[in-house]
Amino acid sequence: MHIKEFIFFLSSEKRFSAHTITAYKNDLLQFFSFLNQEDPSINDLKQISFKIIRKYVAFLLDSHLKSRTVNRKISTLRSYFKFLVRMDYLSSNPILKIIPPKSEKKIPVFVDQDSMQALLNEVSFEKGFIGERDKLIIELFYVTGVRLSELINIRIADINFDKCSVKVLGKRNKERIIPLSNSITNEISSFILKFDLSKYLFTNLKKQKVYNKLVYRVVKKYISKISSIDKNSPHILRHTFATHMLNNGADINAIKELLGHANLSATQVYTHNTIDKLKMIYKQAHPRA
Repeated sequence: MHIKEFIFFLSSEKRFSAHTITAYKNDLLQFFSFLNQEDPSINDLKQISFKIIRKYVAFLLDSHLKSRTVNRKISTLRSYFKFLVRMDYLSSNPILKIIPPKSEKKIPVFVDQDSMQALLNEVSFEKGFIGERDKLIIELFYVTGVRLSELINIRIADINFDKCSVKVLGKRNKERIIPLSNSITNEISSFILKFDLSKYLFTNLKKQKVYNKLVYRVVKKYISKISSIDKNSPHILRHTFATHMLNNGADINAIKELLGHANLSATQVYTHNTIDKLKMIYKQAHPRA
């Protein structure tokens, strides 16, 4: 069914991350597993019809998956069938008329500004390398809004100490430059010199690059000290960065560039939190509110 070719296309031409490619592959395997159970006689791409895809979407919805998850799986199929048509394996695209379910709007969860200040100024971190590393991880997430994968892969060479900036490699291998304050740049410099780091900024005691679960544990440990948010993931700090920037008057297009979003619509989700804050201020301050 040309799945290997499609996966190679995603890797070589689209330059998707390994995580994204795995998700695409799993979505396709699930789809073909459904086809095999629904109609074992299907052994050719041309036998895949609009009706069978519609049955698959109905199956996903009946499985009580979130509409966002269902839409992602539909998006995988759209990309797959578009690829097949492009390569002349199919003459027509059977998924064109599929209407995806409406996604529920999810407002990003974030840590309030006072709590973040308390975390960075009042909470005690461990002594020595581990404590200083963990605090720097939290602070860099908060002041840059970088993704987990971007933070983990920051090399010493990516930091420009003269211009106070850091280069990160985002989705689809797109590089962007994020400004740093003088104070955080000095902290990073002192940390590197103190612990004789030479390659990656964040490592374990053996000077090996930190991994996802380690950073998750660090964030969960310290966010739980100042917030009751259930999901204490590194992405919460990305949400916090964007929300606090908006609340303090930053231009949404500037935030889009800092976050590395391809489209402004991805950044606009943070305006919901800002509007809520404006409503609260209005109710508190206006005599006729």
